[in-house]
Amino acid sequence: MTTESPCWFKSSYSNNGGDCVEVAHNLAHTLDIVPVRDSKVPAGPSLVLSATAFTVFLESVKAR
Repeated sequence: MTTESPCWFKSSYSNNGGDCVEVAHNLAHTLDIVPVRDSKVPAGPSLVLSATAFTVFLESVKAR
């Protein structure tokens, strides 16, 4: 169990405060996870990816 909490970050591409996904990359180094959530429903569920899976996802998106 950890006391570390997600520090949510919304992309600067989110249309000046518009709805977007948020990620909590502060947990990648210590827990090897990257939670992702819908910014419109911050109290809702989050998808938790391994840091490696999230990196692969980002690399594939950037390649498009």
